[in-house]
Amino acid sequence: MDKFKQGFVFCFFLISGIVLGAYLAYICDGKPYVGWMSWGKDMGVENFALDLYLIKFNLGLMVHATLSQIVSISLALILYVAVRKKL
Repeated sequence: MDKFKQGFVFCFFLISGIVLGAYLAYICDGKPYVGWMSWGKDMGVENFALDLYLIKFNLGLMVHATLSQIVSISLALILYVAVRKKL
């Protein structure tokens, strides 16, 4: 049960860091002094198609990572390490 709790808390902090970073990037976009926080790159495979005549597979995965997401994920993981000791 203890490993389940730690895994759940880890996923919570990780997802919270991703969502908070994306929201921060949305808020900072176009602002003069914090606009650099919304800078990011798209990474991944845009579209991969495999046609076997009978079945056609289309796969794609794109991730848009911004600086604010990297910072917030890092802070969330540091906070997780501090909280994990108290679990």
